[in-house]
Amino acid sequence: MSKVLVIGAGGVSSVCVHKMAMNPEIFSDIHLASRTKSKCDAIAASVKQRTGRDVSTYEIDAEEVPAMVNLLKKVQPSLVVNLALPYQDLPIMDACLEAGVDYLDTANYEPKDEAKFEYSWQWAYHDRFKDKGLMALLGSGFDPGVTSVFTMWIKKHKLKTIRQLDMLDCNGGDHGQAFATNFNPEINIREVTAPARHWENGEFVETPAMGKRVEFDFEGVGRRNMYMMYHEELESLAKFNPEIERARFWMTFGDEYIKHLTVLQNVGMTRIDPIRYQGKEIIPLQFLAAVLPKPETLGETTRGNTNIGVIATGEALDGSGEKTFYINNICSHEAAYEETGNQAVSYTTGVPAMIGSAMMVTGTWRGEGVFNMEQMDPDPFMDMLNQQGLPWQVEELDGPVGF
Repeated sequence: MSKVLVIGAGGVSSVCVHKMAMNPEIFSDIHLASRTKSKCDAIAASVKQRTGRDVSTYEIDAEEVPAMVNLLKKVQPSLVVNLALPYQDLPIMDACLEAGVDYLDTANYEPKDEAKFEYSWQWAYHDRFKDKGLMALLGSGFDPGVTSVFTMWIKKHKLKTIRQLDMLDCNGGDHGQAFATNFNPEINIREVTAPARHWENGEFVETPAMGKRVEFDFEGVGRRNMYMMYHEELESLAKFNPEIERARFWMTFGDEYIKHLTVLQNVGMTRIDPIRYQGKEIIPLQFLAAVLPKPETLGETTRGNTNIGVIATGEALDGSGEKTFYINNICSHEAAYEETGNQAVSYTTGVPAMIGSAMMVTGTWRGEGVFNMEQMDPDPFMDMLNQQGLPWQVEELDGPVGF
């Protein structure tokens, strides 16, 4: 039985808080805070209606460390679950250190003025958390998060070593909008427009954004174009599995999405540097995010499935030579909405955030310092995925991927 404080009030947070409320034997007391308290109140009202449980809500600017510390001292949670923007990771970690509270997030820190995703800033906090006897768990979403756990489960149960690794993220849902992102528009577009990078022969190789496209047949979705891009779990997977020769991350995008994004780039709307407009300084991408449909509003109209998984090739544990395994989850947008009022992209991140939190507050995963998912035993997390709405399947393929 544990008291937790969730920071952020978007779709992922909504899913996470709903799922926490559905597990009262683990989460006895749930608190929710964000910059806009009315969003927290709306989530709390939905949780009350669906589960009968109360969620306490607060207004907070997560970048204001003294205010965060005051809130932590008031609430006194055993864990802070950071589901706010990646820019806010470090100030929230600072507040946790000062208040003596464990920390969890779903995405690594990135500076506001540069689309740069790496763990170095947060890994630098390891000794400070260790000295305080605190634990910080990084990247407990789906990708990063479940993809890392999938990889380590394969390595624990199927492969002695991993030679090649591909992560495949397919959203086959249709929300009926001309153009909308399925998670925070600002973060989504920054990721997609950044140069692609993949791990090969001991170093990262950079290629143009959206420069490599492959068609793949996803179960539950069909054939979709997927594009190679950079994702932060490539860094942690390479660090904790140094034998990997090549690791890549792929995400699907429809032709309409690519067309709209190309136009927005061409007219300067994806810029993250400030411009002057009517005497005020604005960030074009932040303005664009403000006028696009909010991801948390897309659940009711989204139809179809997501299919996210990992394909790993390496030396079989049983000594039978090289083997290739594909492990994945298929999630229904309609089922996710029926259960939590949110579409599957939020669901597939919010549920792992809840599970990672459960691992920490129950002491199933424990340590002092800053940790990535790859450093933890995958089995209890995998068990909870099956129990909490994200069942997985694994199959042996004929051979390594041909792309």
